[in-house]
Amino acid sequence: METVAVLGERPLIQGFALAGGLLLVADTPDQARRQWESVPAGVRVVVLTPNAAAALSAARDAPGVPMTVVMPS
Repeated sequence: METVAVLGERPLIQGFALAGGLLLVADTPDQARRQWESVPAGVRVVVLTPNAAAALSAARDAPGVPMTVVMPS
């Protein structure tokens, strides 16, 4: 299973598939929250686009969630 997921708008994340990242496409804040809930248990790091990070601000701080990294704007 992948250990890195990338969550956000398709044009910004699609290149990560070439490196083996699990793509979680989310073009709206609601989609970002739904995708966050679907992150598989084996994922250790989630790379977020700035818009996805804004939509998930509170959820990213919950105990037991994967580490997150936000792409630069």
